[in-house]
Amino acid sequence: MTKNIFKITAILGFAAISMSSCSKQNPPLVYFPDMYFPVAYDPLEKAEDAYSKHQNEIPLFVKQNGATGLSPVNGTVAQNKDGIADEAANTAMKTDDYIAGYDASKAVTSSPLDPANEAKDIERGKVLFNQVCAACHGTGGDGQGPIVESGAYSGVPKYADRQITVGSVHYVLTNGRNAMGSYAGQLKPGDRWRVAMYVMSAFKGGVNAAATAPAADAKPAASETTTPKK
Repeated sequence: MTKNIFKITAILGFAAISMSSCSKQNPPLVYFPDMYFPVAYDPLEKAEDAYSKHQNEIPLFVKQNGATGLSPVNGTVAQNKDGIADEAANTAMKTDDYIAGYDASKAVTSSPLDPANEAKDIERGKVLFNQVCAACHGTGGDGQGPIVESGAYSGVPKYADRQITVGSVHYVLTNGRNAMGSYAGQLKPGDRWRVAMYVMSAFKGGVNAAATAPAADAKPAASETTTPKK
């Protein structure tokens, strides 16, 4: 009788293990749960720490509404080897300010980087463009990157049809435009100028080319139907 009970118990246990191993649900016991269910924190938002309320006792964090990181002081700039940086701005740009800035950027036809390094800067810009921008804009600047070709996104304009300068390309990389967001978080100030230089050199006839009107038969891209915001 005892042997039969052991056999039945072993069979039921094996069956339970087999069924649980084939389940798509989370396992009943997880070691190091933070490894399985990580929490991504926004450094400028309040952190809800499940293990400690210590951050709520730190005066500086309390003053910043519990944020785990602090915004840079307005007007300060980050250090970088290019000697080029953007002023910190902790408030959203208004639409009128954006439009005025974008229009003014079209008059900028030269990069603030050292002209003696132009060839190297353009080459660096090409590498960055292919890494960061080509997914949508395409390696040929025709707006037919793999994301567009997949059908997941549309309306990316051709550079050949755009009235742009190196300044306006840099401005859009910094502040975004229409459906395109800002890439200030992905590219350093100097590298944004390098990408802009490459775009103008490769697709608009030269780094210092002035803005020219697009062809008469060129139609506005779908992504240009809304008012841009930062």
